[in-house]
Amino acid sequence: MASQSSHGNFMKNFLIPAYVLVPESVVEGSNTDIDGPDCPVLVFVNSKSGGQLGGDLLKTYQELLNENQVFDLGKEAPDKVLSRIYVNLENLKLKGDRIAIKVMEKLRLIVAGGDGTAGWLLGVVCDLELSHPPPIATVPLGTGNNLPFAFGWGKKNPGTDEQSVKSFMHQVMKAKEMKIDNWHILMRMRAPKVGDCDPIPPLELPHSLHAFHRVSEADELSMEGCHTFRGGFWNYFSMGMDAQISYAFHSERKLHPEKFKNQLVNQSTYAKLGCTQGWFFAPLFHPPSRSVCVDLSLVGQRFPMFFRLFFFQGSKFAKKPFNIGE
Repeated sequence: MASQSSHGNFMKNFLIPAYVLVPESVVEGSNTDIDGPDCPVLVFVNSKSGGQLGGDLLKTYQELLNENQVFDLGKEAPDKVLSRIYVNLENLKLKGDRIAIKVMEKLRLIVAGGDGTAGWLLGVVCDLELSHPPPIATVPLGTGNNLPFAFGWGKKNPGTDEQSVKSFMHQVMKAKEMKIDNWHILMRMRAPKVGDCDPIPPLELPHSLHAFHRVSEADELSMEGCHTFRGGFWNYFSMGMDAQISYAFHSERKLHPEKFKNQLVNQSTYAKLGCTQGWFFAPLFHPPSRSVCVDLSLVGQRFPMFFRLFFFQGSKFAKKPFNIGE
């Protein structure tokens, strides 16, 4: 009985009443004598990450928390979820609901997935332009997990049992907020004179590209004769061959999920794809058309940078502690 009481007291720190999350739901009892959670959380899980780990982790969080606090990214888009919840929170705040006000002030997000999944949530929160954006804790459920590692959450895939999840939630409750750089990218491609560059069948993009959007022709950033895309990144972005390898890995995992059961196997598969794409056997020289032109803007100043890629037909730009990029 003592352990059950201890478990209940611990979970009260995170549990959000259903009426706060679901519009027009019935308020059970009076909330005037309830303080509300000290560390309210919303959990987003990429159930396809980490082999079977994503699905197992989703189930554990659903058992521990209110079902309206846990979301499968394969079924619900985070932008729609957060927009719906924040609209409801604002309405309750106008009515003087103390619990809703506390949730808005102390809400934290937990996102379980790889770097692309974490970047997707960061982009969504950024686009919402909230006066007090919720901090995001990243569960390292991907292959590389560079973003969770950079912020102290580790690289190794986590345990999915109740004790492991509660241990991580305890870390979330005690964690201090940190700022993260937000890099914006503007990409232009020459529009073909015949046909269209858009693929005929709709592509299911990896989570890392959900933060990218096609700019409309009416947008001031649009340029005649070009297709313009805009987006951002928070840790690194890839282009050329490196991006091709990342997309090949995403496509292979989508076709054969049974082959991607654990982190070590995933890393091995990624390395094999890198070799077959030519990481170690690319030609020493490429024609000038292979060169990359990057226009870097920093605090209102623009710095054009030109790269001739002699050994690799791709490049990765990374933001790491104490380094601008590589």
